[in-house]
Amino acid sequence: MKRFQLAWAIFLLSMMADAPAQRETTMSDAAAINEKIHSYLQPIRPGLQYVVCNHQGVILAFAGGLADIQQGMAVTEHTTMSAFSMTKVLTAIAILQLVDAGKLALDEPISRYLAHPYDPRITIRQLLAHTSGIPNPLPLRWVHLANQRTVFNERAALQEVLAKHSRTNHTPGRKYLYSNIGYWLLGQIIEQVSGKTYAAYVKQHVFQPLRIEPEELDFVIVQPASHAHGYLEKYSLMNLAKSFLLDDFVWGEYEGNWLRINDVHLNGASFGGAIGTASAFSRILQDLLAEHSVILSDASRTLLFQQSKTNSNVNIDMTLGWHIGTSGGTRYFYKEGGGAGFHSEMRVYPSKGIGTVVMANQTSFDSTRFLNTLDVEFLK
Repeated sequence: MKRFQLAWAIFLLSMMADAPAQRETTMSDAAAINEKIHSYLQPIRPGLQYVVCNHQGVILAFAGGLADIQQGMAVTEHTTMSAFSMTKVLTAIAILQLVDAGKLALDEPISRYLAHPYDPRITIRQLLAHTSGIPNPLPLRWVHLANQRTVFNERAALQEVLAKHSRTNHTPGRKYLYSNIGYWLLGQIIEQVSGKTYAAYVKQHVFQPLRIEPEELDFVIVQPASHAHGYLEKYSLMNLAKSFLLDDFVWGEYEGNWLRINDVHLNGASFGGAIGTASAFSRILQDLLAEHSVILSDASRTLLFQQSKTNSNVNIDMTLGWHIGTSGGTRYFYKEGGGAGFHSEMRVYPSKGIGTVVMANQTSFDSTRFLNTLDVEFLK
C-alpha cells in the first residue's frame, strides 16, 4: 500500500469516531504510523504484512517488501506465508468446538482417544495449556518438501517422534512446559473424534463459516505463484549453523544477502502447518472480538481466553491456546510462530477491542518488537 493510501485509509476510519480531538490529529498520527512501518520495512528485507482489526473489520492493512528477491515480486495482501505455531490457536478452537458439540471433555485423559507413551493421567486441558509434561525437542527437522506431501505419512512421522521422545518431563499439571508434541497429539484427537483429517475439519468448521477461501488460508501451498519464499539472512549465526539445524533439502540458493528456503510443510499440521495471509488470520480475530463468535459458543470463547493454572492453583501466562503478555500496561493474548524462512505473531487486546497480525518472510524477524512499537498507536 502506498504511503498516501495508507494515511488516507486511517483518516477515513478516524472520521467515524466520536472524539473531535482524534479527528484533528489523525493525519499526523497516520503519517507517524506509516513512517514507523517503513522504518521497520527498510532494514528487515524481504517483506511483511501487518493488519490491525476490530470486530467490525480491518482498520489498517499494510503489505510491503519482496516475496521473491530474485524475481523482484512484491508482497501483497494476497501473498501467503507459513504461519507455523500461530496454527496452535486454530487447533485450540477446533478442540473447544468439539467440547461444544459434546464429543470431548477437557478433563478427560487423552488415552481415551489415542495410544501414547506418556503419563496416562494427561488430559486434553493440559495439552492445550502446555502443562502435560510432554517434552519439546527441537522440531526444526520435522518438515518435508511441499512437493512430497502426497507421499508423506504423518502418522509414521509422529510414531517415530514418540518413540525417540517417550518420557514425560514432569507430573501432569505441575508446571508449564511448551510442547509441540502435545499439539500434534491434539490434532490426532481431532481426527479420531471427528472422523476427518485435521486439515479437513479446520477448513470446514473454522475457515468456511468465516468465508476464508483456500487461497487465503490452508495447510498446503494452494497457489505457488502467490506464496512468498522464506529467507534466512546470509550473514547470521543461524546461517553458519544451518547444517546442524535443518536437513540439506531445505536450503535453496543465495539471492543477494539472503538464503532462500525451499517450500516445506510441517510434519504435523496441528502444531504449525497453517499457510496463509495476515488478512485471513485477522478474520479469525475479528470473530473472536465480536459480541458473539460464529465459530465458538460464548462459554468456549471465555475458556479460550481464561488464564490457566497448575495443579497447585498457580497462574501461568497461558490460556487454552494463547500466551498472555503486557505492553504499555495493556494486557493482551498472543501466539507467535517461527520456522524455516518465516516469522509471525498475532495478538488480541480484549480491553481495547483490537486484534493485530504481522507476518514476515524472514526467520529472524522480531515480531514482538514490531508489534510492541506499532500496536500502541491503535491502543490510545
